[in-house]
Amino acid sequence: MEKYNENNYKHSELTEKIIKEAYFIFNSLGYGFLEKVYENALYKRLNKQNLMAKQQYPINVFFENELVGEYYADLIVEDKVIVELKAIQELNKIHEAQLVNYLKATEIEVGLLINFGPKLEFKRRVLTQEYKNHNNYNNSASK
Repeated sequence: MEKYNENNYKHSELTEKIIKEAYFIFNSLGYGFLEKVYENALYKRLNKQNLMAKQQYPINVFFENELVGEYYADLIVEDKVIVELKAIQELNKIHEAQLVNYLKATEIEVGLLINFGPKLEFKRRVLTQEYKNHNNYNNSASK
């Protein structure tokens, strides 16, 4: 059994609110729309709940202090949680890796991967600053 670590629960109240809104959207819209529809709906619902959300937030990736790539997170909520959305049959490891890499490239520590597939799926990932510093991810952080 994994030892309790309070970092695993960082921003859990916020992630619970995001997941609740995802269920609301899934129950209303169902399965089968493009990812952008769910992104727009979640953005709208989060703002309605007075949560600050940013859509298509740029994430710069640096290697040896040079910009080597730019990606866009679907949503950043309260500057604390990266939300990556999918609308596919089922999630797999590559989708989780994408979220973890977004966390590595930012100062944000908590990420949610939400799939509006045949059933609503979500994965929550935490990458603490302590872990990032220990593993030398600072050179890839966006500013």
